[in-house]
Amino acid sequence: MKNFPDWWSWELQFCDHVLLRMSQRNFNEADLRAMLEDATTITPDPDPGRWRVTAQFRGTPWAVILEPDLDENIIVVITAFEID
Repeated sequence: MKNFPDWWSWELQFCDHVLLRMSQRNFNEADLRAMLEDATTITPDPDPGRWRVTAQFRGTPWAVILEPDLDENIIVVITAFEID
């Protein structure tokens, strides 16, 4: 098992921003869940309270930005993008 935070297994919630990006960047919820399932690293994001997950998608590295909601025990998916 990966050494990820305790909240890693919480339910996902998708914010409006990532839903828009899914359409623009040609991925869907299933793709995003697969990226998180195969994540290689998780590090604090420069934006406090958020985390940056690195994963592979379509053979290239991607970042997924997550914000755990500690009061609701959910993970809010903020955005996902290909890393240049």
